[in-house]
Amino acid sequence: MKSKRLGDILISDGLLTQEQLSQALAQQKQTHERLGTVLIEYGYITERELIDALRNQLGIDFIDLTKTTIDPSMSRYIPKALAQEYEIVPIQVVRDNLFIAMADPLNFMAIERARNTSRKNIVPMIASGAAVKHAISILYENVNAAEAMAAMRAEAGIREDAVVESEQDTAEEGPTIRLVNSIIERAMVENCSDIHIEPTEGDMQIRMRIDGRLHKILTIPMDLKDSVVSRIKVMSHMNIVERRVPQDGRINMKIKGRDVDMRVNTLPTIFGEKIVIRILGKDEKMLTRKGIGMVFDEDNRKVDRILANTSGVIMIVGPTGSGKTSTMFTLIREMLNESTNLVTLEDPVEYNIPGATQVQINEKVGLTFASGLRAILRQDPDIICVGEIRDGETAQIAMRAAITGHLVITTIHTEDAVTAIDRLKDMGVEPYLISAGLRGIISQRLLRRVCPNCRTEYTPDQKILEISPMKMKPGQKFYHGKGCDQCFHTGYRGRIGAFEILLMNDELRRDITSNADKQTFRETAARTSGYVTMLQNAEKLVSEGITTVEEVERTILVTD
Repeated sequence: MKSKRLGDILISDGLLTQEQLSQALAQQKQTHERLGTVLIEYGYITERELIDALRNQLGIDFIDLTKTTIDPSMSRYIPKALAQEYEIVPIQVVRDNLFIAMADPLNFMAIERARNTSRKNIVPMIASGAAVKHAISILYENVNAAEAMAAMRAEAGIREDAVVESEQDTAEEGPTIRLVNSIIERAMVENCSDIHIEPTEGDMQIRMRIDGRLHKILTIPMDLKDSVVSRIKVMSHMNIVERRVPQDGRINMKIKGRDVDMRVNTLPTIFGEKIVIRILGKDEKMLTRKGIGMVFDEDNRKVDRILANTSGVIMIVGPTGSGKTSTMFTLIREMLNESTNLVTLEDPVEYNIPGATQVQINEKVGLTFASGLRAILRQDPDIICVGEIRDGETAQIAMRAAITGHLVITTIHTEDAVTAIDRLKDMGVEPYLISAGLRGIISQRLLRRVCPNCRTEYTPDQKILEISPMKMKPGQKFYHGKGCDQCFHTGYRGRIGAFEILLMNDELRRDITSNADKQTFRETAARTSGYVTMLQNAEKLVSEGITTVEEVERTILVTD
C-alpha cells in the first residue's frame, strides 16, 4: 500500500482545496483529532466521500459492518483494549491473513500493532467510524456473553440445582454477573430505552427497544434462565424466592463512567418470569428543550409563556413512551432555583433532581398520590410535581391546589391536548375548577428522525399520500433515509418530538364551563391562542426533511 497523505488524496480527487486543508490541519493541531474527522465536522467532505476517496486511491475494499456477522473467536487475534485504542475490528482470518476493518486505513501504527499482536499479515478494509465503534462493542460484548454462558454451564454441572438466595451468594456466581452486565452494557451501546428478557418454551429471548422498535439481540439457553432472572432480581432488591406475583425494583449502576438508573418489573408467565428493564439515563444534556426535540421557535415561545405562571396546572399528556417524563423534568430543571421549594410525588422516582424534595408513592402503607398531595400542601411548596394523575381525587386536589396559589406540573395519559380536558371531566372534576386552574397543556409524540448520512429525496407511496390527513404543498419535496451502515439500514437515526401546545385564555375557559364540543374548542383555540395541532407540527417536520410521511402515519393518532 502506497504511503500517501490523506490531504493529498482528497486534493487530487478534487474534494478539497489547499486552503481548506490548511484550516483543517490548524484545527487538528489544537484538538488532536483525526484529519478525516475534522474535515467532516467542518463540512468540507462527507464521510461517504472520504471512504470512496480512500477506497479508490489505496485500492482497498469497503465493508458494511452492519451486514457482517463477526465470529466471536476473532477477538483472540485483537484484544479489546487494542481494538478500542486504534478503532480497528477483526473480521476474518484466511490462511495467514487477518482482515481488519478500520475508519482510517492510513493509520499505519494501528496496522503495525495489529500485525505484531496477531502474528498475521494484516489486510485493511475501510468502514465508517460509527460502524467500527459499534462493531467493536458488539464483538467483545458477545464474547463476554458467550464466555459467561459457557462458564455458567460448567458450574451448573457442579451446582445444578443451586438457587441464589442473597447478594453475597450471587457475588460468587461470576459468570452470571458477567452475562447480565454484558446485556446491560450492550443496551447502552445500542442506546435502547427498554430491555425485554422473555422466557419462551425453548429458550430465553433478549430484545431491546431502539428508537421505539423492538430488536432481537441475544438468545439464552433455557437451562440458564433461572440464574439470569435471580441475578437481576437481586440487583433490583426483589424477593428472588417469590415467582408467583409481579414485582417492581430498581438498579443503579455506573457503566463506562456514566451513571445509569434502571426501573425493573417482573411478570409471571406460563414459561417463567418475564423481566422488562426501563433505562433512565442521567444524561443532563438530554434534559433540555433541544434534547427532548423541541426545535421550533414558536413552540419554545409558548412554553416560555406557560412557565411564566406562578400558579395553576401545567399538564403534559400523551401515551406511554411518548417522552412525557423527560419533558416534565426538563421544565422542572428550568424552574428550580435556591429560592424555590419544589416537591415531587412520583411512582416510581425516575430522575434524581438536586435541590428538589422527591417523594416515592407507597400504596402498601397508604401513601397514594391523593394522600401524598394533601401532605405536600402542608409543606409550603412553591411548585408541586405530580408524576401522574390517575384518579378523580388526585385531580380534584391538584386543581384546588392550583387555584390557591400553587404551580402544579403533572402528566396524564390521553391522546391530545383537547382530550385531556375531557379526561379530567370524566374523572369527576368540575368544569369550573378546570377552567380556573388550568394554565396550559403540552401534548407530544416521539417520531424517528431521518438518518442524516443517507438522507435523500424520494416520492412516498401514492396510497399513503391519498389517505394521509396531512396537508401537502404543491411540489413539496419529501426525504427519507435509503439505509446505510450508520443507521443500520433502517433509514432512521434518533428521535424527535412532535408537540401540540395549548395556552389557556378567557374564551377557552368559557368553552370549558359551557361544555363546548371538541371541534368548537379547537376552533376557538386556533382563533384566539395560536393553537397548532400535533399533526400540523409534524407536517413542518416532514417538510423540513426531519422525519417521513410514513413515520407520522405510524405514530400520530389523528382524532376528531
